[in-house]
Amino acid sequence: MDIRGLGYVTVRSTDLQQWRHYASQVLGMMVVEDAAASQLLLKMDARPYRLLVQQDTQDGFGACGWEVAGQAAFDQALAELRAAGVAVEQGSVELAAQRQVQALASFADPDGNCHELYWGPRQDFARFVSPVGVRGFVSDELGMGHVVLPAPTFERCRDFYEQVMGFGLSDLMKVRFTPDPAEPEKRIHFLHCNNGRHHSLAIFECPVPSGCVHLMVEVDGLDEVGRALDRLHTHGVKLTATLGQHTNDQMISFYMRTPAGFDLEYGCDGLVVDWSRHTPFESTVVSHWGHDFSVGRQ
Repeated sequence: MDIRGLGYVTVRSTDLQQWRHYASQVLGMMVVEDAAASQLLLKMDARPYRLLVQQDTQDGFGACGWEVAGQAAFDQALAELRAAGVAVEQGSVELAAQRQVQALASFADPDGNCHELYWGPRQDFARFVSPVGVRGFVSDELGMGHVVLPAPTFERCRDFYEQVMGFGLSDLMKVRFTPDPAEPEKRIHFLHCNNGRHHSLAIFECPVPSGCVHLMVEVDGLDEVGRALDRLHTHGVKLTATLGQHTNDQMISFYMRTPAGFDLEYGCDGLVVDWSRHTPFESTVVSHWGHDFSVGRQ
């Protein structure tokens, strides 16, 4: 399966106004409201949107939108999913128009995480102009960022992503959240698709009520990360991990809570990998420095 990147994500929200403020004043994204006032399009580059926030009766993560190279790659991907016994629902013309793509299909992984596969995004090439002066987000051929999903039945999900969806292993970790050696270690596998971003997807061996561990967006420099951290404090957003640098993808970032209940990593200087020269490894520590996740549990 020739997945080129994470093209978009959808989010469920009981309060679009809260997301409008958070996205524009903290993240620095442009916000477009549809005519029916039932969803927000969050723009972070030349695409019309990268995050789609939809009115719902519950808050939480919706789906990952994975982009393939074209119609032939889309048809081949659907054939591969069906051959693997995956239930695939072809998206309607109306849904494709809402997502602003040529065609899409939806399916779920073994733990119920929702995915959409699509080709041919519409692009109006309208300039991204941040309402708070963010210079830009790192996306284009690297996709919009990465997402970390819960995978309690870890082996089944790992096999699904690697053997069915065609992701490659970037590296892996085993983590505890406390110093107690009796706490079971939890596995995280970091996976890449057909671009140079260190990982577009990771799976975490733990259930998460919001449906997502975190979503990452990348800006073009440390100053932008620092300014976003200032905006977090100004607007009273909960910090869930302090500023730090990861060992695997070298991202300098901090984490904060979104209105949907999952976390968002806001970072810069992520590693771009030549996969022909890469060897997966296991990290025994999460970060070179910083990233105190205990602040999120206080």
